[in-house]
Amino acid sequence: MNKKTKKYAANLLKIGITVVGLYLVLREVQPAVIIHTLSEAKLGWVFVGFLLVNISMALRAYRWSTLLRGVGATIKLKRLIALYYVGSFFNMFLLSGIGGDVVRILEAAREVPGNIATGTVLLDRFTGLLMLFVMALFALPFRPDNFPTYLVWLVVIGAVGGMVFLLLLMQENFLRWLGHWLPGPLKTEGDTPIARLLDAVAGCGWRAVGGALVISLLFNLLLALLWKTSSMALGLTVPYLYFVLVVPILAVLILIPSVGGLGPREMMAPLLFAAAGVLPETAVTLSFLVFLTDRLTGIMGAPIYLWTTIQDGRQGKRHAKNN
Repeated sequence: MNKKTKKYAANLLKIGITVVGLYLVLREVQPAVIIHTLSEAKLGWVFVGFLLVNISMALRAYRWSTLLRGVGATIKLKRLIALYYVGSFFNMFLLSGIGGDVVRILEAAREVPGNIATGTVLLDRFTGLLMLFVMALFALPFRPDNFPTYLVWLVVIGAVGGMVFLLLLMQENFLRWLGHWLPGPLKTEGDTPIARLLDAVAGCGWRAVGGALVISLLFNLLLALLWKTSSMALGLTVPYLYFVLVVPILAVLILIPSVGGLGPREMMAPLLFAAAGVLPETAVTLSFLVFLTDRLTGIMGAPIYLWTTIQDGRQGKRHAKNN
């Protein structure tokens, strides 16, 4: 199977997961109720959610900047903000919740070494997910009595497992020893891609990683607030701490191969919000509303990408003339 065929197969798989997920959801709930509820959403709270998503773009870009500085690399903050918008835009077309990360890596690799671009983007993503689960862990004592036990264990495993993995990730020598027996390019010793990636991640240092975790805390508070304001747009009274509990699981569902996480998240929404007394149709509507708010922000990445492409072209022509 060649690369082109594999790409088509992967895209078909993602589309298939989304279609099947939405089919299973819409089979259990009434689409007419979802559409009606969305049409009745309070636009003021929707706009607040839209602002929160945009603020989070700048916050996440600053987190990425912190990691880059830790490894001794520099990209202007406004450039990183632009890349976050561009990444969000491409998430809509690369049929994935992480396709935008690939675009960010490719664009950043034009200004810093590829291993640094890749390592900092992956660490940027991981610190965000880790802090989501850590926050949820501290919110567990305030969970409702009917909060599912399996979700409690998911939060505990995600938080503890994530912290252990981060400790191992920053122990470069241990990982090199652990993976020295792996074959070919997977080796963690020498000048292999994995070894260079580990150098970049460990090279960020604990100070930068600690800063990224603090910024992730602020970002995740905004993320939970996005879900809270979206719920208020639908007239719900779900406590803010409840969103702190369930948003980590919703965030992980975005990583499932699909069209921007659409499908898997909507399948889980009724289960996740049942303990808060939210009806299945309303839970699915809430998930759709957050998805649409996020994608509305992503559309702004199109003109930003077009403008930066034009600017890069002009700079290339000036450079060619000067030489």
